[in-house]
Amino acid sequence: MTVTAKTTAGELRGREERGLVVFRGVRYAESARFEAPRPVGSWTGVRDATADGPIAPQLPSRLEAVMGAPEESEQAEDCLNLTVTTPGVDGTRPVLVWFHGGAFVTGAGSWDWYSGHRLANQGDVVVVGVNYRLGALGYLRAPGVSEGNLGLRDQIAALRWVRDNIAAFGGDPDAVTVAGQSAGAHAVACMLGIPEARRLFRRAIVQSVPLGIGLGDARKAKRSAERFLAFLDADPRTATVPEILDAQRRVATVSAGRLGLTIAPPFMPVSGTGVLPSWKDWQRTALAAADDLDVLIGTTALETAAFHTTNPVFRAVRRIPVLGPVLADAATWVAGATVFGRGTRALAFDLSRAGARVWAYRFDYAPEGSVFGACHCIELPFLFGDEQSWASAPMLDGADETRTRDLGVRLRASWLAFLHSGRPDTEDLVWPRFTAAAPTVHHWRD
Repeated sequence: MTVTAKTTAGELRGREERGLVVFRGVRYAESARFEAPRPVGSWTGVRDATADGPIAPQLPSRLEAVMGAPEESEQAEDCLNLTVTTPGVDGTRPVLVWFHGGAFVTGAGSWDWYSGHRLANQGDVVVVGVNYRLGALGYLRAPGVSEGNLGLRDQIAALRWVRDNIAAFGGDPDAVTVAGQSAGAHAVACMLGIPEARRLFRRAIVQSVPLGIGLGDARKAKRSAERFLAFLDADPRTATVPEILDAQRRVATVSAGRLGLTIAPPFMPVSGTGVLPSWKDWQRTALAAADDLDVLIGTTALETAAFHTTNPVFRAVRRIPVLGPVLADAATWVAGATVFGRGTRALAFDLSRAGARVWAYRFDYAPEGSVFGACHCIELPFLFGDEQSWASAPMLDGADETRTRDLGVRLRASWLAFLHSGRPDTEDLVWPRFTAAAPTVHHWRD
């Protein structure tokens, strides 16, 4: 059965799926290569929105050995589209806008991994998954070619679309929560200090934000751009997408270092560029608006195990008798604390002191005997998608289905309570707030 919804640009036709209504491939903006997004032109008649739109051009993720491989999707530069999953087009429900991770070079909000069906069914909310430009096409900062931060501009354009249109899909534009994991969480953190973005949401969920790498450094962006243009050996404005992806891959290889241990992405938001203020201005804006903000923020217990476990250097270290595993585990813990833990805790402290209502967590669960442990991305299958979409994820090998199903219900219940009230409390769980005086962290275990 199909269902229609009328946006400011024209009418869309979605489809009922498993008791919900889903609109796919909804264009929220359009753009040319290396240009800022602009509003979508209006149309007459009813536009079909029953099939996923194209995702940003990308190569396979370095985390496929951990998460598995997503479904095959059409890739195209014209990728500024989103997916809306709603219990119905009537009503006024809280809205979750999801920004996927993937080191700013991979990922798609339309993938089955990030389906909003379980959240929408369990908690009567509207879920919006966003596709945006990635890699050099989204984050190259090269004078005369691209100003940078175009992917971030895309995300803000998606939030503007939500503000203007989500009521037609049964959502409340005044009850929008932005959420992201990894690179998506980094984007959410950026938005806390961007005035035009901050006005577009009420609450924020920040999962595994890599603030240890900073907001984005202009000098590093310049070095990445120089390498990219040298490897491309063509005009980036007219080069083919495969040529751009190959040059991007070569930049990533060099940036990772000889041992492949550097995980900071070469293409990412850059502070003091375009919409993203300098560090000081970002901090000033984020803290000034904190007293009107609810935040749910946290990490997993062993974030960088996702990167280190498959790294040849770490695998060699682990084979050293007696001390090898100890050294590898220590290095993984230190790297996780440096890249993810300390920055997450510092942001929670700063926002709390400035008046935000903050709840902090750490996701400790991992299947017994897992070689990855409670690694980066391990919480995602408990929030999004379903058991089938995550069935081939190596990080879940050995998981007990009954126990993980129960954990998923409880985790989603807290996230959903936060969407509705700004507090993650449920009937079975009352979270103490994270404050400077009492920096309490809730631990998620099975």
